[in-house]
Amino acid sequence: MTTSAEDRALREPWDDLERQRQAALTGIWFFSASELLFFGGLFVAYAVNFYLWPHGSMEAGGHTGLAYGLSNTVVLLLSSAAVAVAAASARWPALGRFSRACVWVTMILGVAFLTIKGLEYRHDIEERLIPGPGFPIEARGAQLFFAFYWTSTALHAVHLTVGLGLLLRLAIVGARDPQWYSKTPAVNVTALYWGFVDVVWTILFVLIYLPGRAT
Repeated sequence: MTTSAEDRALREPWDDLERQRQAALTGIWFFSASELLFFGGLFVAYAVNFYLWPHGSMEAGGHTGLAYGLSNTVVLLLSSAAVAVAAASARWPALGRFSRACVWVTMILGVAFLTIKGLEYRHDIEERLIPGPGFPIEARGAQLFFAFYWTSTALHAVHLTVGLGLLLRLAIVGARDPQWYSKTPAVNVTALYWGFVDVVWTILFVLIYLPGRAT
C-alpha cells in the first residue's frame, strides 16, 4: 500500500499536518527563547567582568583571532542564506531536489565553520590563551574574558553540531522522498534552529573579537 507525502510527513500524536506544523514552529520558537536565556547568563557574566575590569577585557579581546572570527562569521551567514533558500524552495514539490541541494550546501558550510574554529583553538592553545598557570596576559579580568570565550564558543559549537545532525536527517530522508520536503515542518524548524545558531554567533563575534581593536 502506498502512502502520500502528507501521510509520510505526519507524526503522532497529530492527525492534521497543519496543526503539526503550527505546534512544531511554536516549539522551536520557545526552545530558541529558552536557549537565549541560557546564553543570556553568560552574557551577563561577560558584562560584569567588562564593567569591573575594562582594561583587562580590552587587552584580552585584542589577543583573539579576528581573522578566524570574521571568516567564520561570513561562513555562517552564507550557511544561513542557504538554509533559508532551502526552506523557501521546499514549499514547492517540484523544487524538492533543489531544496535538498541547499541543505547540503548548508552542511558543508557548517563543517567549514567547525574546521576554522578548530584551527583557531589550536592557535589559542599554542599562544597559551587558556585561563590558568602560564596565562600570558597579566591584566585583571583577562583570564575571565577568555573563560567566557572558551565556554561560549564551545557551547555554540555543540549547538552547531546538533544543527548538522538535523540537516543530515533532512538530506537522508529527502534523498529517499523528495516530495516529503513540501509537507514536513522539519525543514522550517531546522532552518529556524540554524538561524538561532547564527544569531548567537553574531553576538559572540561582537563581544569576543571587537573589543580592543579600536585604534
